[in-house]
Amino acid sequence: MDIVRLVADWFADPARWTGTDGIPNRLIEHVGLSGFVVLVALAIALPVGLYIGHSGRGAIIAIGAANLGRAVPSYALLLMFFPIFGLGFGTAFPALVLLAIPPVLTNTYVGLCDVDRDTVEAARGMGMTEWQLLRIVELPIALPVIVAGARTAAVQVVATATLAALVAGGGLGRYIVDGFALQDDGRLLGGAILVALLALATERLFTLVERRLVSPGLRGAPPPGGPAYEFAGQAPLPVGSAGV
Repeated sequence: MDIVRLVADWFADPARWTGTDGIPNRLIEHVGLSGFVVLVALAIALPVGLYIGHSGRGAIIAIGAANLGRAVPSYALLLMFFPIFGLGFGTAFPALVLLAIPPVLTNTYVGLCDVDRDTVEAARGMGMTEWQLLRIVELPIALPVIVAGARTAAVQVVATATLAALVAGGGLGRYIVDGFALQDDGRLLGGAILVALLALATERLFTLVERRLVSPGLRGAPPPGGPAYEFAGQAPLPVGSAGV
């Protein structure tokens, strides 16, 4: 119960809600970094995933290269980028982008590959161009799997962005790092709770986005080709599952 009291006292401290080290400012830093990382990862992975999923060209090379970001731990990536970018968010940013790309790229590719081939050929037979086929037929059907990959990437980035504090990057991870260094259990656990709540909120946000973007007829139904995979190396997950 002492731990509960320490955490409660930490949150109840008025100083915790003002200034550069206050929760609102740290939350803005964390959300800003995570949001920018996810946007950049989507801008890189979505076009590549759509291309290789639609054309079937270069899939092994593209997905293998993307998964190199998962093969190297994020902490090791921070150490690799630190001599180049120095202290601050600049070091954490490329490491987090490499973490976010694989689930988006792989889910986009798998989502398009799982579109029923008879449907694709029927659309071609109607005279659709390749761009029309991708935009009107393949993308809407694959959207649940694509959104699931984006959701997985976003939650992973929110959780892993705490490492930015190790290179003076700020964010909610600052409380965890400082709490550990100062042996302040209230600060450490308070920071961990805030990160967990933000990850849950991110999960919920992407669930709401999926409900707005995905047709009710496709939501929650397995694709024709079978269950989709969140990304290489994980067990198969049903379409729309969080993957965390």
